[in-house]
Amino acid sequence: MLNADPLWPRAGDWPAPVADEWADVALIGLPTSRTSLSPTQAHTTPQAVREALRRYAALSDLRIVDAGNVREPDLNEEGAVEAVAGLRAELVIALGGDNAATVPTALGRWGSQISTAGLITLDAHYDLRDGTSNGSPVRRLLEAGLDGSRVVQIGIEPLANSLAYADRAREAGITVITRDELRSRSMDDVMAQALEIAGAAGGPIHVDLDVDVCDRAVTPGCPASVPGGIAAIDLRVAARAAAAHPSVCSIDLVEVDAAADADDERTVRLVALCVLEAISGVALR
Repeated sequence: MLNADPLWPRAGDWPAPVADEWADVALIGLPTSRTSLSPTQAHTTPQAVREALRRYAALSDLRIVDAGNVREPDLNEEGAVEAVAGLRAELVIALGGDNAATVPTALGRWGSQISTAGLITLDAHYDLRDGTSNGSPVRRLLEAGLDGSRVVQIGIEPLANSLAYADRAREAGITVITRDELRSRSMDDVMAQALEIAGAAGGPIHVDLDVDVCDRAVTPGCPASVPGGIAAIDLRVAARAAAAHPSVCSIDLVEVDAAADADDERTVRLVALCVLEAISGVALR
């Protein structure tokens, strides 16, 4: 039970969207998990994040709405695309679910502008696998018409990927910034470069915040996180920097299994804080 304090308004519990009414930020849950390459209950995460948001302060005067969860987005991806496309908001934040949520979120927001769109991922993995799974969203978006020269992948862990996928990224023209490179650069600097590349054609940008890019010590709820990932504060910095950019139309937060989190809910709480960082970023536009 959270203490009640009239001088400390809580985040979360935002209203549902109203037809034809514009919002600054719209949340939507995409509880994808059925095609995951590893056992997961990632479908439990959107609600867990909503509950965690109540732990933190609502410091923005922006209009924020919550569209609830898309039902069975794995089985009805087209419906998920339509649900995201129907949101009237400056920024859409999609709560996954596993990384399969990236595809309907990006396609829903890009629409017919995919030929000029850009993609930024913060992820330990390339997500260029064959088939349809949480390991294939980047490959699927490239096949849908995304230009690889406007894709930037930040935080790639070479030891958690194969050389074949590194080759695929290079052949597609993707800009890759590995974890080793991040050791000598600030996240603000990296995001500035990524936003410039992804936005080179002047189109909309989707940002995929795959939480397993972080160190496993701070993200035990991410099945594929590894020791040596980025710090939690760097993911928060990236969320705010992305949302502050006027071309960023959507952000997803994915690859978290709330049911596998530590008792202190540190992974889910990090996702909630990234939501609030993104909202703060929109306020800076």
